[in-house]
Amino acid sequence: MFAYTVRRLLMLIPVLLGMSIVTFSIIHLIPGNPAQVILGDQATATAVANLEEQLGLNDPFFVQYFQYMGNLLQGDLGTSLRTNTAISSEIWSHLAATMELTIFAMIFATFVGVNAGIISAWKQNSWFDYLAMVIALIGVSMPIFWLGLMQQWIFAQELGWLPAFGRGNPRDPIESITNFNILDSIINGRTDQLWTSFKHLILPGVALGTIPLAIIARMTRSSMLEVLRSDFIRTIEAKGSRPISVIYRHGFKNAVIPVLTVVGLQTGTLLGGAILTETIFSWPGVGRYIFEAIGTRDYPVIQSGILVVAFMFVLINLVVDLLYSYIDPRIKY
Repeated sequence: MFAYTVRRLLMLIPVLLGMSIVTFSIIHLIPGNPAQVILGDQATATAVANLEEQLGLNDPFFVQYFQYMGNLLQGDLGTSLRTNTAISSEIWSHLAATMELTIFAMIFATFVGVNAGIISAWKQNSWFDYLAMVIALIGVSMPIFWLGLMQQWIFAQELGWLPAFGRGNPRDPIESITNFNILDSIINGRTDQLWTSFKHLILPGVALGTIPLAIIARMTRSSMLEVLRSDFIRTIEAKGSRPISVIYRHGFKNAVIPVLTVVGLQTGTLLGGAILTETIFSWPGVGRYIFEAIGTRDYPVIQSGILVVAFMFVLINLVVDLLYSYIDPRIKY
């Protein structure tokens, strides 16, 4: 297991190197003078020259890249042109907000999707199977922005059960320790803030988790159907094992690899693809952070935001690969 982990870590080096080259090249792919584009057409020549000097645009490309990599290795992601603040100090709170939302959405999607897929495979061609797959098809096809607006209208405006915007109560802010509101509420011993934070998570989390839920349910059903038709399952059933044991202990254990792949990919996708959800629900996540940077032409933030999200995606894929070898020892050989 250790040797397999080391090999997987070494394989990340060229991936991370290529990722850094792509993100660094973004500012150089801008048509015309990048500094002029950032400052706008009304900027003076002096302002443009100062920004070129600040960003190091006067140096050769490879010199700029090695300076960029040197700063990255020291944890320096640059400085925001909009707030004049170190990006490394302000991006963590946005990344933590997105991670908290993604974790909630994936727990919801995985729990519901996996169980719906297992029951659909177990009761193939039953009313539950048809209903679950129709709902999954609707879930994959439904636009997130429309679902989010409908949720706000029904559960926030009409019923008043859940808050429609934000991450917590602005009149009673949570003392920030980890920037994860749920965790900080527990650490501070504030059950009222814990409940408030949880309520704010429900609507955006369900909206964000709808598409992954549908994909996980369909993949689980397909994988389980293949396993349940295997000879070893018929042998276990012939021995008189309980149906629940056959389905969950033996069937799902052998069908989990494709499901785990989908869960990993969807988790990485949600970390960088939650812009619509974060915008609709005013969630201060990294997707909205990058979106606002695009609107203000804050290219250092765009560069760093894309790099951080891509790194998280690669990290999640690494974790999934390691889980493969834990679940199925044959993989590491």
